[in-house]
Amino acid sequence: MGNVIGIQFSCDAILSHCLNCTLSKATCISQLEDNLVDLQAKLEKLIEAKNDVMMRVVIAERQQMRCLNQVQGWLSRVQSAETEAGQLIRDGSQEIEKLCLGGYCSKNCKSSYNFGKEVAQKVQLVETLMGEKDFAVVAQRAQESVADERPTEPIVVGLQSQLEQVWRCLVEEPAGIVGLYGMGGVGKTTLVTHINNKFLQVPNDFDCVIWVVVSKDLRLENIQEIIGGKIGLMNESWKSKSLQEKSLDIFKILREKKFVLLLDDLWQRVDLTKVGVPIPSPQSSASKVVFTTRSEEICGLMEAQKKFKVACLSDKDAWELFCHKVGEETLNNHPDIPELAQTVAKECGGMPLALITIGRAMSCKRTPQEWRHAIQVLRTTASEFPGLGNEVYPLLKFSYESLPNDIVRSCLLYCSLYPEDYRISKENLIDCWIGESFLNERVKFEVQNQGYYILGILVHACLLEEVGEDEVKMHDVIRDMALWIACDSEKKGKKFLVCAGAGLTEDPGVRGWENVSRLSLMQNRIKNLSEIPKCPHLLTLFLNSNELKIITNDFFQFMPSLKVLSLSRNRRLTNLQLGISKLVSLQHLDLSLTNIEKLSGELKAVVNLKCLNLEYTWSLVTIPQQLIASFLRLHVLRMFGVGDDAFEVASEDSVLFDGGEFLVEELLGLNHLEVLSLTLRSPYALQSFLTSHKLQCCTQALFLQYFKDSTSLVVSSLANLKRLNVLRIADCEKLEELKIDYTGEIQHFGFRSLCKVEIARCQKLKDLTFLVFAPNLESIEVKSCLALEEIVSDVPEAMGNLNLFAKLQYLELLGLPNLKSIYWKPLSFPRLKEMTIITCNKLKKLPVDSNSAKECKIVIRGDREWWRQLQWEDEATQNVFLPCFKSLLEITEQRL
Repeated sequence: MGNVIGIQFSCDAILSHCLNCTLSKATCISQLEDNLVDLQAKLEKLIEAKNDVMMRVVIAERQQMRCLNQVQGWLSRVQSAETEAGQLIRDGSQEIEKLCLGGYCSKNCKSSYNFGKEVAQKVQLVETLMGEKDFAVVAQRAQESVADERPTEPIVVGLQSQLEQVWRCLVEEPAGIVGLYGMGGVGKTTLVTHINNKFLQVPNDFDCVIWVVVSKDLRLENIQEIIGGKIGLMNESWKSKSLQEKSLDIFKILREKKFVLLLDDLWQRVDLTKVGVPIPSPQSSASKVVFTTRSEEICGLMEAQKKFKVACLSDKDAWELFCHKVGEETLNNHPDIPELAQTVAKECGGMPLALITIGRAMSCKRTPQEWRHAIQVLRTTASEFPGLGNEVYPLLKFSYESLPNDIVRSCLLYCSLYPEDYRISKENLIDCWIGESFLNERVKFEVQNQGYYILGILVHACLLEEVGEDEVKMHDVIRDMALWIACDSEKKGKKFLVCAGAGLTEDPGVRGWENVSRLSLMQNRIKNLSEIPKCPHLLTLFLNSNELKIITNDFFQFMPSLKVLSLSRNRRLTNLQLGISKLVSLQHLDLSLTNIEKLSGELKAVVNLKCLNLEYTWSLVTIPQQLIASFLRLHVLRMFGVGDDAFEVASEDSVLFDGGEFLVEELLGLNHLEVLSLTLRSPYALQSFLTSHKLQCCTQALFLQYFKDSTSLVVSSLANLKRLNVLRIADCEKLEELKIDYTGEIQHFGFRSLCKVEIARCQKLKDLTFLVFAPNLESIEVKSCLALEEIVSDVPEAMGNLNLFAKLQYLELLGLPNLKSIYWKPLSFPRLKEMTIITCNKLKKLPVDSNSAKECKIVIRGDREWWRQLQWEDEATQNVFLPCFKSLLEITEQRL
């Protein structure tokens, strides 16, 4: 019959469930009216609570605090509940009208039940929200970013490595105060801006980074307000506090923080204590102060524990930056443009600001003609080039205007008379400044010191660059700026006319010279000066480094104001025109490295002469007696290498006759003499010279030559020459010994100022042991001394521990066939740069070991065969010095 399924139901259970559902729905309907009243009352209290919390949040946000997330979430939920409950209350009257049977039933049970249920849930939600309203804290101080990002262009190519250096110094090294210095336009601000932004990009443990632009108009109050704004102090009441009160407030906050203070563009010392900045300790790597400045001197005044020079870019990096600004489309528009563009880039001298400015200006120049014109403008009237005269030069002019006084500013402008990239001799430049009366002459021996002091100011201001110890150089863009300033001063009667290094073969025409105050025609190929110029205002005339052979006698006739005249390095010039005697205002005359044969007695008329340079005038035979003595105002007299021919042919009416005894007599009457370089050619002249304390005090260079009958020379007698920098002894055929008197000045002082020694063609000389008494020697040259066996032989016992040649940079030994030893044991040579040894075949060992010259890269020049036969202290020494050698053949090939 099939399967039968049986299902049993409990009638009581079914009845109970149905009753419960019915009662629940009935309750939602029957309590609807009461629940609506309750909802409205509780909602009103919730809104009041919400408003109280909102008020607390608003007050906190005014104090630069941020609302807590849980408070924000509660307010958001209350807002939603308020909206939904409000709608229920508004709809409530309509739902109540549907009720019947005294509110226990509804005309539409389903609708009333759903509405009643929703109202009951909202009452419960409002109660829950009310229970959450009591917040102990509604907001907290916002977590600020460690630094404020500053707008900047991408890091200039070539500065990236320096950026990393400075960054490592800040985060890894203990230096507390760090200075970045360099000339205007090299990218110091760009560099420090990227450092500021890097604090946002790289994880670090600094609490805050504060950026302040200081500039020339230093006001400590401004710095305080910027710092106060960053650390939450800034409000109207705080602004009204005194400098000292603000300082204390700043100090109390910053001492609890690890901060970085970036000070951009310092022109003078900022007293951090007065500002309220805790001085970072050099012993810890906690807080840091970083500043930029154009003056290295400011680094000292700020007591920087680490300083970085921000220099111009290398040729490679400069070219890359320039190409980026010009653009590939322009560079590739014509095959000639890349080469022309390299010429333009070189005119910028690696200065990023100039490269960027000129690169942008050239980005739309797409023909070779336009580029050639640009080169011409940059070389002649650079201030007219777009962007230079109104952007670059005014920026650089700040450095010029910030120099201490007009004298220093004039000294800087004077340097623009020299050609681009010219290495300017410090002593020759100072001589010119003396001739121009820039320097104070009232204190004896102070003029030279003042000149070097001004050079120091200009170097530290990054307006001049030092090249070695004896020369300076002016950056091309700084030079153009200086000429721009000088031309801008034309209205004041200070016009410069500079054609230095322009490749001229004749003078550029004298008609435009009438209003010129300083004229430079140096380093050209001018052969003749036949026109007669009228230059009533001319103060300086540079004619040096030309090919002058003829100067018309009346050339100098109309130069009544001329103070400085340089004819140096005109090797074809053999006669000095009589017209020079008409230069009654002349104070500086430079005839060095010419082939003039005689000076005229008419030069006595030049009574104001302060500087006379006759160095290396080998052909000069006749200097009339009493001519030198007539220059009573002479401060500087340079006669090193004068009259090589005079020893044989000088007449009795020349002060060069008989080795220079007459010359020494005349020098004794020059009461203002401060600088003397001298050539003496007899032991009697030397003896006379050494009797004068005044001459010994002012002698900086001494050349002893042709002591033909002298077998010995008591060289220790020269120890009294406290300013002697250069000593040359040459052509003393019978000289066997340079004696040392150990009981005299040599024992106590030695040759402490002596930097350079040259010994040449002293055929019988055996050794140069006196050199041990010259601890500051930088250069030694020994040539053609056939009998010389040792440079230094027996060292006095008292000198045994002396660090010989500790400052030596150059050693040149030529034509010494019997030389066997330089020194008997290895020396350190910490500063040696070059060692040249030629035709010294018996020298089998150098005084070096593997520890010599550890900090220095040495170049050793010589014959390859000699090099192969050298004996070394050990294999380690050989390995150290093998890479240093360059054969003469290799050097010649490199030069070719």
